[in-house]
Amino acid sequence: MAVTKIDVLNKIFGRSFRGYTCTDVDAFLQEIAESLGGLAGEKEALDTRMQMLEEQLDEHKGREKTLRDTLMTTQRMIDDMKSNAQREAQLIIDAANSKAEIMVQQAHQRLAQLHGDISELKKQRTQFEIKLRSILDAHVRMLEADKEEQDVLDVAESKLKFISKAGA
Repeated sequence: MAVTKIDVLNKIFGRSFRGYTCTDVDAFLQEIAESLGGLAGEKEALDTRMQMLEEQLDEHKGREKTLRDTLMTTQRMIDDMKSNAQREAQLIIDAANSKAEIMVQQAHQRLAQLHGDISELKKQRTQFEIKLRSILDAHVRMLEADKEEQDVLDVAESKLKFISKAGA
């Protein structure tokens, strides 16, 4: 049981013949009571301060928990955003690769078509050259035949001129 200032002040001692001097005991008890009163006030102030500090600590713990939860939520959001960005980037890359592949296939098809067109044009040129050569050969033969006829006509004309000179 704790002794209070009032307990000390209200304490009555039995009196004896060879006991302590009452004034000294009373003065000492007064000092003790004052000291106990000061200590009790100090203890009460410290208890109040401790309670206030505990409340502040609880408040800070609550804030810390809130901050920790916020930090964890933020970290999860950042991780989600990163994974979403990576997924989107992969989708964009896949789409670009697919488009590039289609473009390459189209280029190969166009190249094959151009090769086919070139081959067709070469074939047409060869056919044209063959037809042109045959036409030229036919004309050369016609010219040669015409020349032979002309030579025959020239020979016949010279014979006619000779005969006409001889008969005149």
